[in-house]
Amino acid sequence: METLSSIECFVRTAEAGSFAEAARRLGLTPAAVGKNVARLESNLGVRLFLRSTRRLTLTEAGERFLAEVSGGLASIQGAVANLASSQGQPAGTLKVSMGMAFGRDYILPHLSDFLTRYPAITPDWHFDNRAVDLIGEGFDAAIGGGFELPPGAIARQLAPAHRVLLAAPAYLAKHAPIARPEDLTQHDGILIRSPQTGRVRTWPLRTRDDQQATLELKQRMTMNDPDAACHAALQGLGITLVSTVHALPYLQRDSLQRVLPDWYVDTGSLSLYFSAQKLLPAKTRVFIDFIVERFREHRWVERFDARQRR
Repeated sequence: METLSSIECFVRTAEAGSFAEAARRLGLTPAAVGKNVARLESNLGVRLFLRSTRRLTLTEAGERFLAEVSGGLASIQGAVANLASSQGQPAGTLKVSMGMAFGRDYILPHLSDFLTRYPAITPDWHFDNRAVDLIGEGFDAAIGGGFELPPGAIARQLAPAHRVLLAAPAYLAKHAPIARPEDLTQHDGILIRSPQTGRVRTWPLRTRDDQQATLELKQRMTMNDPDAACHAALQGLGITLVSTVHALPYLQRDSLQRVLPDWYVDTGSLSLYFSAQKLLPAKTRVFIDFIVERFREHRWVERFDARQRR
């Protein structure tokens, strides 16, 4: 009987296309992964990979073996994870990705409550403003918007992902009034580049009754971080467009105000992403339930909805 680790090394190498990348995902050295795969090939008596200096490719036998073991591996790992416990409690390392500001402002303050409830879980939380490869990078869950949903993953919608226009009261007092979207063309914009593409995306504005307009601001400056853009707006340097997740703390303190409060940008949904496997590890399942519970208790669905006037 082949060891689970050898089979997992084979599956992850086939997914990644290299021993080095599989090793990174598994937390092992490339040499260890290569030895496990070689041992598996030796014990099975078949070659699973064709190796060259540039790439690894599956043999016909390797492709057939991968198709047969992949589903079983996920089921076995799920069953093992569900049995892993400390005095009957969910346990293990919980690897989660979330946006930097969102995680810091909305999730991290509840970490103590989560660990009090589940002391045997060890958080491994990554605060990144990027869409991660949930399965390929070995994350148990991710929270964010705009993720490309890979096969074998589920997106559970948590709240609308809306963006709103913000400016400091001092800026609004010194510049021409803004009564309609066309007025924005005369105002300085603190624009935000996409961390993935490096480009400033053009967004259409809309209202609750589905009126639409083009969003045009003069490009006064660009940032690659929404929190930095908000800090620039605090200095009265212009108008910025950020998600309600980023905007809410500033609006609550009245340090920034919504510009054209009837108008917003709809970018989809803020969602919780996790594996679609039937035997979801207990550590992941309780984390999902905890996040959904906190969203309900703090009414984040309504508070992140730009259609709710503030």
